[in-house]
Amino acid sequence: MLTRTLKALKRQIVESQVWTSMFRHGYDDTPRNRVLQIMANVWLHLHPPKIRRHAIRVRFTWCMGGITFLLFLVLTLTGVVLMFYYRPVGEYAYADMKYLEFDVPFGMLMRNMHRWAAHGMVITVWLHMFRVFMTGSYQPPREFNWVVGVILLTLTLLLSFTGYLLPWDQLSIWAVTVGTNMARATPLLGHEGPFADVVGVTPRYDARAFLLGGSVVGPPTLLRFYVLHCIFLPILASMFMIVHFWRILKDGGASGPL
Repeated sequence: MLTRTLKALKRQIVESQVWTSMFRHGYDDTPRNRVLQIMANVWLHLHPPKIRRHAIRVRFTWCMGGITFLLFLVLTLTGVVLMFYYRPVGEYAYADMKYLEFDVPFGMLMRNMHRWAAHGMVITVWLHMFRVFMTGSYQPPREFNWVVGVILLTLTLLLSFTGYLLPWDQLSIWAVTVGTNMARATPLLGHEGPFADVVGVTPRYDARAFLLGGSVVGPPTLLRFYVLHCIFLPILASMFMIVHFWRILKDGGASGPL
């Protein structure tokens, strides 16, 4: 009886819309699935064999997805260059930024390219989400990719937020102070948020303290934001971008006009 119930539950999960939106076929060892494992490989089939005519029309796609990815590449390249001249230490960070601006050849150009590309990426990713919503491109079979896009939007905002502190001037310090104070009201994770008593979080051990590495914005905060901005978040965003591009191809390319 238990086995029959588990099989029925598994069948309901596998046949649900959430499951089928993520996985297009099963994993049974059949000739068809062996072919699909090759055809669905993101590294072997990153570029589509054909593109629909509407997918290259600027008036439909606005090219916002491609521009967002281009700006991400610019941010990666300029960010690597900036890392050679920056030390995420409280006593050196601000001086390194000034040295980069006024003494390093083309340093101001690199920093401004990085800064304006970051602003541009935030704008274009919002426009891309708006275009996808207005054209109904979030509808089946693309609902899973819409969720991936929402995650990428969140990661983009987090990248912008964590990078804001790195100049280590008064503007960035107080902006991050205000931003991290909001984490105190996070449900379950913030000591001033809903259900904080149930979890037992305290001002020393909550979401804000985790971000700051203490009780106020200081050198530990700078180091944490540097690691998040330069290592953790870019790698995570790159992984989701690969999934995002791959699902666009496997879902039939860009959606057609409504």
